[in-house]
Amino acid sequence: MMNEKEIIAKRIALELKDGDLVNLGIGIPTLVADYVPAEKKVTFQAENGIIGLGPLTDEDTNIVNAGGVKATILPGGAFIDSLTSFTFIRGGHIDITVLGALEVDQEGSMASWIIPGKKVPGMGGAMDLVTGAKKVIIALTHTNKGKSKILKKCSLPLTASHQANLIVTEMAVMSVEEDGLHLLEIHPDYSIEDVAKATEADLIINNVESMKGI
Repeated sequence: MMNEKEIIAKRIALELKDGDLVNLGIGIPTLVADYVPAEKKVTFQAENGIIGLGPLTDEDTNIVNAGGVKATILPGGAFIDSLTSFTFIRGGHIDITVLGALEVDQEGSMASWIIPGKKVPGMGGAMDLVTGAKKVIIALTHTNKGKSKILKKCSLPLTASHQANLIVTEMAVMSVEEDGLHLLEIHPDYSIEDVAKATEADLIINNVESMKGI
């Protein structure tokens, strides 16, 4: 039985297409690579300077992903300097970025980097990624101790405004459109009413499907 994080990662993996250059943020997003079939040719980029990032590993290695976790590099992969790495990101060459968040709202704004009064390691590349990638997918659990993370308006300092395209939680898949937040899919363990109750944001509900791949 999959846990919440695995459900999110497995569903997001279905969004990746052959030929995509994809950046995975730290936390839940790093799990996405585990669910991409071998026959699907997806290239993963890490902003610390890797094109062709491979699976995570427990072996003794000098290779780490952007979150500082031991990783591998695939045959044909390349190490690049930070300037070149962010040229890929800021130049609009990343097809999809998958990022975690503390909050996301119905306008596609997201907060991911700071909780007032708590120490944080820094912003990292999130601001660049959400404005530079062609598609932004937010991966997060639906609630925190019963409190919704899918809001009408973010309350924490923003990472970016109006940049998220797709939101995936263990309960649902939601798309940010010009007219609002559309509920596309729900996990089979939940009802539409369950999702609506756990969501502060206003949901547009039409033709909701069962969550794909779960």
